[in-house]
Amino acid sequence: MKYAIIIPDGAADLPLDELGGKTPLAVAEKPHMDWIAAHGKTGTVRNVPKALPCGSDVAILSVLGFDPRKYYTGRAPLEAAAQGIAIGPDEWVFRCNLVTIVDGRMEDYCAGHISTEEAAPLIDELNRQLSGTHVKFYRGVGYRHLMTFRGECDLQTTPPHDILGKPVEAHRPQGAGADLLRTITDRSVDILTAHDVNTVRRDLGENPATSIWLWGQGKMPALPSFADTYHVRAAAITAVDLVRGLAKLIGWDVIEVPGATGYVDTNYAGKGAAAVKALDDHDLVFVHVEAPDEAGHNADVKGKVHALGQIDRHIVGPVLKRLQAEGDEWRILVLPDHPTPCTVRTHTPEPVPFAVAGKRIEGVLTEPFTEENAAKSDLHIAKGFELMEFFLSVR
Repeated sequence: MKYAIIIPDGAADLPLDELGGKTPLAVAEKPHMDWIAAHGKTGTVRNVPKALPCGSDVAILSVLGFDPRKYYTGRAPLEAAAQGIAIGPDEWVFRCNLVTIVDGRMEDYCAGHISTEEAAPLIDELNRQLSGTHVKFYRGVGYRHLMTFRGECDLQTTPPHDILGKPVEAHRPQGAGADLLRTITDRSVDILTAHDVNTVRRDLGENPATSIWLWGQGKMPALPSFADTYHVRAAAITAVDLVRGLAKLIGWDVIEVPGATGYVDTNYAGKGAAAVKALDDHDLVFVHVEAPDEAGHNADVKGKVHALGQIDRHIVGPVLKRLQAEGDEWRILVLPDHPTPCTVRTHTPEPVPFAVAGKRIEGVLTEPFTEENAAKSDLHIAKGFELMEFFLSVR
């Protein structure tokens, strides 16, 4: 058997006036996803358990077949695992965004999607001036970076994409250890404001990185081996460190694709080609595409529709064709991890639609892949981590 799972991150949405009361998923040109829904089975799945953060870290842990209520420890440790950063038992890891705050409000959670090349000297300067016994910064990709912290830590933090356009003061770290983290954040403002990178960005009319924003803290989790649990050898293709980290922690191979950015300009065709090739020597390939989620955060309806079309054309289509070459010994699953509605501009915890086709998968509906059609199905999975066992079972 060959298996493929394709995740258009944040693809699920709400009906939009500018789309005639339809969702981006409903209007996108996606004949291959629609084929999967019509020739297989659709349903809904809740990937974010109640009382856990509504993020891709929790949701994708569910998609991978592991109960986040048992294994989730925070987002940042997953990204540290992706980078191979050694985390001691007395250390906490924080996600460290470069953000734009204007007049006390969160103007931009990603500092105008600052490039990795621009961000690197900023993180280096923060390390030069702020690192020490308790704190160290680590470069990431684009606006996404990490900070480790030694000390008392019982904190409440807020993802910056959850407070776009809102005053930030009430959402700064609170709890044990908050004073030091607030001081570090405040000092970052002066360091970043004076840096040449931001001077150039302001001159070009681009959002400068005015501050760091610390969130997603946790300690390194201990996850079981996927191969030992499900007896399948798998590979992941993604541009996002939290997915890379999860893949590494469960023993998957991680395949890097040149030009994969984690944004709407990602190399869709490159990801599709890599997935097709990976099926030659893996039982399962998992392709994650961040673009729809980023479009949702930016309220970019056209961008979200376009990204879904590109995912279908360049990833779902080629992978489906490759699987069909196996005769009937294959299955394919397409689903978002969570919704990122363009009108809300952040993640929401509702169940998401999924479509699955292949060996011994039979459905009742023969409708396109949309949120509305999935809701009409007779298959609704309340615990997201149970979907993996259903998907892999061919008995």
